[in-house]
Amino acid sequence: MSVREIVEIGHPVLRERSRELTREELRSAEIQGLIDDLIETRRAADGAGLAANQVGVAVRIAVAEIEGVNPRYPYKPPIPLTVIVNPTIEPLDDELFEVNEGCLSVPGLRGDLRRQVAIRLRYLDREGAEHEEIKRGLTAGTFQHEVDHLDGILFVDRADPRTLTTWEQFDRFHRDAFVERITAFAELVGS
Repeated sequence: MSVREIVEIGHPVLRERSRELTREELRSAEIQGLIDDLIETRRAADGAGLAANQVGVAVRIAVAEIEGVNPRYPYKPPIPLTVIVNPTIEPLDDELFEVNEGCLSVPGLRGDLRRQVAIRLRYLDREGAEHEEIKRGLTAGTFQHEVDHLDGILFVDRADPRTLTTWEQFDRFHRDAFVERITAFAELVGS
């Protein structure tokens, strides 16, 4: 396992739709090594998730995990280590919530955008087993963010441009109100 370089906004790989993997490709040492590296890189960067194209590999794999209190996102509920391969998302209804997001590939910037409150997430795990899960609230938002990456979409594409702020200014002027609002939302929806 190794920590890979995270590519940043402007790199072309972040704007292309990642290709699906066959089960045979998924079993390969190369792809299993990539998954290990994604896990290690996400942990080293304190991200909530990381998509393969964020390390320059345009395949439909992402990882998500939040252990304890994440220093970048202390308000997010725990997410056990989850490897998603060839994921698809289906909104369960029209209910949206407003969240302030950042991204390891867009360093130093945050912004407000709307995400689905409840989704059905279908994916293969790293062994190729099929999963279908319902995700809600901030956890649903995390998986939507990662699947967006695999589709070549960055959070800044969905954000209200008037809300874009540096992390420093977010901490100074917006963090307290956002954390209060999003914590109440998380308690309401249960995640």
